[in-house]
Amino acid sequence: MSGPLTTAIVGSLPKPSWLAEPEKLWSEWKLTGETLVEGKQDALRAAVQEQERRGLDIICDGEQTRQHFVTTFIEHLSGVDFTQRETVRIRDRYDASVPTVVGAVSREKPVFVDDATFLRSQTDKPIKWALPGPMTMVDTLYDRHYRSREKLAWEFARILNQEARELEAAGVDIVQFDEPAFNVFHDEVRDWGVAALERAAEGLHAQTAVHICYGYGIKANNDWKATLGAEWRQYEHSFPLLQRSSLDIVSLEGHHSHVPMELIELIRGKKVMLGAIDVASHDVETPEEVAATLRNALEFVDAENLIPSTNCGMAPLPRSVAQGKLSALSAGAALLREEMATARG
Repeated sequence: MSGPLTTAIVGSLPKPSWLAEPEKLWSEWKLTGETLVEGKQDALRAAVQEQERRGLDIICDGEQTRQHFVTTFIEHLSGVDFTQRETVRIRDRYDASVPTVVGAVSREKPVFVDDATFLRSQTDKPIKWALPGPMTMVDTLYDRHYRSREKLAWEFARILNQEARELEAAGVDIVQFDEPAFNVFHDEVRDWGVAALERAAEGLHAQTAVHICYGYGIKANNDWKATLGAEWRQYEHSFPLLQRSSLDIVSLEGHHSHVPMELIELIRGKKVMLGAIDVASHDVETPEEVAATLRNALEFVDAENLIPSTNCGMAPLPRSVAQGKLSALSAGAALLREEMATARG
């Protein structure tokens, strides 16, 4: 993972239509039993091949084996009842029917380790695995037991750390925690959010990343973005805290957003996974557009610490669009690498 402009995507890729209904979050599986297990592995293998074929440097699973980036992990925990559902406000933006915490939460066995082991067997390149962050997990549930977002977050942080250590042992090079809630609950981020995140990452030798975005390219998120004004400065709250944290990499939304690029200065010294691909549009970026977004960031982060990426996951996009965006990402990074090499003479 050395050298300038090492490319990776945030996480999800569209699933094949034979596995789940395309262009939809929380899409139901079309297979069952052993056929589903085999189908998930086939989809994961295809996602790896697609990333490699299109020139990505760090490979992920494309989240092919899970329905949703948060709830699939929670499904495997005890203390959460998926039959008792309540409607809650997710990320303070939209209502969703969610499961209920009814008792002490715990992890009876590893959740993603078998899938990560399979991913490791499919590529010689560095691999990255995403887990939901503690605050975002709390925000995706109704809590009838702890009755405290902070207490529940600390329990989840402990559980996530168990999982992360086993993912590392399975050969994962980067463990990424997804915390879109960090762009909404700024007081909680300051009071306990970053501390809980550090607990989830405690003791890892693998690199650790936190991904904070403005959400998938779905209507509820797009409508929210339209209310944020000419400049999106939410990162101003979390970045100074993350700059002082133990996390190695900070992942943020860049391309076609209203995030002022100079906010990256607030995480100087960290690796920056910069979104140079817009996941809320079906338009495929040109390599030149990607290179321009990355070039603008180089004033605030060294090229060796800049990881060109996507703004968020691409699960809701058509597969052909997502594949085109993968190619654009790697081609744009290559364009800028060539430009930098020419400038060095």
